[in-house]
Amino acid sequence: MAKADTTSLARNSGGAIPFGYMTLIAVLTACGLYAAFIVAPEERAVAQQQLAQEIADENRAFCETFGMRGRTDEFRACSEQLAIIRHKQADRDRAAEAGIL
Repeated sequence: MAKADTTSLARNSGGAIPFGYMTLIAVLTACGLYAAFIVAPEERAVAQQQLAQEIADENRAFCETFGMRGRTDEFRACSEQLAIIRHKQADRDRAAEAGIL
């Protein structure tokens, strides 16, 4: 009888993945796919919208400091110049990160 028990144990542990581990892997994979394809794009869109709002608020605060009210040509020009400054700063940051500067 003892011999039958050891052979059945050897047969059951012969490289097969237990059902519990397979279920865990399936659940973790499903959660990862959900996060990658459903949640991440939504969060990215919300973050981009928040960034755009923060930049608009900064532009308004900066340009209004110099007497340029919103929806005027002067305000538009001020906002465009600030966008150029931000772009150049981002270029400098990328260059520094790459070790060029």
